[in-house]
Amino acid sequence: MKITFVKKIKVDGNPCRKCAEVQSRLEKEGYMNRIDRTVIADERDMNSEGMQLAKQYSVNLAPFFLVENEGKEAIIYTVYFKFINEVLNGQTSEEEAAKDILDANPDLDFL
Repeated sequence: MKITFVKKIKVDGNPCRKCAEVQSRLEKEGYMNRIDRTVIADERDMNSEGMQLAKQYSVNLAPFFLVENEGKEAIIYTVYFKFINEVLNGQTSEEEAAKDILDANPDLDFL
């Protein structure tokens, strides 16, 4: 299995807030060593590797994880807790899962 973490640099040159949060969580929870590559999707350069991967896989959200297994179609994860649970067999809290879902779907809101 090969895991690529794609994070974004915004047009103003700043890192995306969610990308920084996810990287911090990966480091804090001890998962960074399971990531094979980190790639930058630089909004200022549509030819950056991360922007090309986003285009290739029709991904509109950052960060995202590209999981490749030999002989199988690549799988994209845009929700951190789903990636952790399904790929790294980790555990996330319900609160973290809910926050990730809301962050990935800004049209949703608490009732």
